[in-house]
Parts: sequence; structure tokens; C-alpha cells
Amino acid sequence: MLGFIIQRLLQAIVVMLVISVLVFCGVYAVGNPIDVLISPDATQQIREEAIRTYGLDQPIWRQYVDFLGRLIQGDFGRSFVFGSPVLPLILSRLPATLELTLVAVVGATLAGVPLGMYAGYRPDSLAARAIMGVSILGFSVPTFWIGLVLIFIFAVQLGILPAGSRGETREMFGVSWSFLTANGWQHLFLPALNLALFKFAMMVRLARAGTREIMLTDTVKFARAAGESEATILRRHVLRLIAIPIVTVFGLEFGSTLAFAVVTETIFSWPGVGKLIIDSINTLDRPVMVAYLMLVAFFFILINLTIDILYVALDPRLRLKAAS
Repeated sequence: MLGFIIQRLLQAIVVMLVISVLVFCGVYAVGNPIDVLISPDATQQIREEAIRTYGLDQPIWRQYVDFLGRLIQGDFGRSFVFGSPVLPLILSRLPATLELTLVAVVGATLAGVPLGMYAGYRPDSLAARAIMGVSILGFSVPTFWIGLVLIFIFAVQLGILPAGSRGETREMFGVSWSFLTANGWQHLFLPALNLALFKFAMMVRLARAGTREIMLTDTVKFARAAGESEATILRRHVLRLIAIPIVTVFGLEFGSTLAFAVVTETIFSWPGVGKLIIDSINTLDRPVMVAYLMLVAFFFILINLTIDILYVALDPRLRLKAAS
């Protein structure tokens, strides 16, 4: 197992290095931040001084080498717009996005997997058809439209839930969290529901397909012949066999939601990383953009590493292969 983890870590380092080259060159090849940061009426001397200050007078390969040297030390540079270190700036917004993502993806999984298993176990029942109908809705309707409808119904018409902001927070481990207060949950519910609908639909369909396939296998037939109850069969055999694809989708959806919750955060004025990135793109704040994309890549690699380890834990065949 240790050798397996070390091998994956070495692969992760190589992938991060390649991504750093692609991200840096891609971001620094787009636009000229001086045109945004400096007034068009500024003199040529002021423009040249600003270019030297931000290191933009150096060739791109030299800028990348300097960036990589700072990155190894944990320094992502300073924001052109805010004038502060980039990493603390992003990390100050990250808990809000992380909280929203966790509630949405975990909630969608906890609701979607049991309902999907039921829909696969009783595919012709009225409840199963209703579950699949809701999943079709989750796949078909755009996220931004669902968000606007939720605001119109629950905030405007009924007036029972707030339409935006994060609400009251409480600190835990030095970080402010909304889920620790009742008012915070009121503000968290609508954006989390908006994010969760697509994930819920995906989990329902994945669990339903896996359950229908496994219920026809010899494993279930032997379990029934041994006198096991249907609930035990679903819990011990079916859920265990569909766990690997569910873990895969959970990890990928968690990473993608964490990285791209921009639309939901914008609609509900959620003060997460998404709003910061939109502002950085508009102002060509390159250090913030590069740091964000690097952190997204790091999270995806970390999630994939975790999934690989869970694979080994869930599948005995992989454990034997990793031990050999």
C-alpha cells in the first residue's frame, strides 16, 4: 500500500509541474493587465515603471522561473488589484465555497443513492417513476434558471428564506462557518439546493443502473438462496458493489463543484472564491487567476489520489495488486 501511495504522489508532482506550465503560459499570454490597472491618460514613464514593478518587462520564461521559485516556497505572488498576497486572499474566500460544496454534494449523495437503489429495485413502481422524473428535471433545467426560480418562490413570493449573502457565522478552528448557526443554514439552503439538484440526478441514475444490473447477478441469487433478507442484500451486497462508481462520481463532482460554483455564488451573492475569480478575470489580475487554477488542479489531484486509495480499500483484488 505504501509503495502504491508513493507512486501516485510522484505522478501527482509531475502532473502539477505540467499544469503549472500550461496555466502560467495560458494566463500570461492573454491581454495586458497594464491597460486595466493604469489610466489611459498616464504618461509613458508611469506605464514603464508599472511594467517593471509587476515584472512584466521580463520574457515569459523568466517570469515562469520566478513564479516557480516562489511557488516552491508557498508564495503565489501579490494581487495586482488588491496589493496583498494571493494565497491568503483566496483562502479567506475558500471556506464559504467549501462549505457550500460539501453541503450540496454530500446532501445529493445521501438522498440520491438510496432513492436510486429503490428505483432500481422496484423499477415499475409509481415511486420509482416519480424519482426518475425528478432526476430528468435535474439534468434538463439549467442551474442559473433553477436558482432564479428558487429565489422567486422562497424569497420573493413566500418570504421564508433569504435570497443572498452568507448570514450569521460562527468560528470553528479559526474559520467562520455558516452551518453552525440557524440563520446561516437559512442562507445556505437555497444555494446548496441549487447546486445539489444536478448532482442528485446523477447519483440517482448511477445508483439505479448499478442496482438493476447487480440484482440480476449470481451474487444476489446465492444470497437469496442462503436466506438473507432483501434489506440485507441491498445493504451488504448491492451497495458495496456499486460503491466504487459512486465514490468516483462523488470525488469528481466534489472537485468540479468546488472549482466551478461561480454561477450559483453569483446568483445568490455567496461570498466565495467564484466572485473573486470573476473580478480577477475582469481586471486581468494574473496572480489571482494563476493561483486559483493551480489550487483547483491541486484539489483535483488530491481528490483523485483519495479515490485511488478508497478503490484499494473497497476492492480486495486491488489490495492484492497494490501489495504485490
